[in-house]
Amino acid sequence: MRAWWQGLGRLIDRLPMVWVVVAAAWMAVTPIVPEPHLTEKLALLARGELTRPLDVFDLLWHAAPLWVLAVKLWRLRQRGGMPPPSA
Repeated sequence: MRAWWQGLGRLIDRLPMVWVVVAAAWMAVTPIVPEPHLTEKLALLARGELTRPLDVFDLLWHAAPLWVLAVKLWRLRQRGGMPPPSA
């Protein structure tokens, strides 16, 4: 199982940062009208109304690029490729 996670990490490392950022931003705001799916599904989750399988899938689908971006940034920081944030 550890080898699988390491392979996934290497795959994420190879993804171009610009495309990860574009995908994360795009999936976070689409569809724009009437309300982005991500905010709609997070509101359902906060109210405890996220019960339909399609809604759960939609939340995961729209949040996945944000998770990939977070993992990519974390791994970059761990390798020392990113300076620490200034205070």
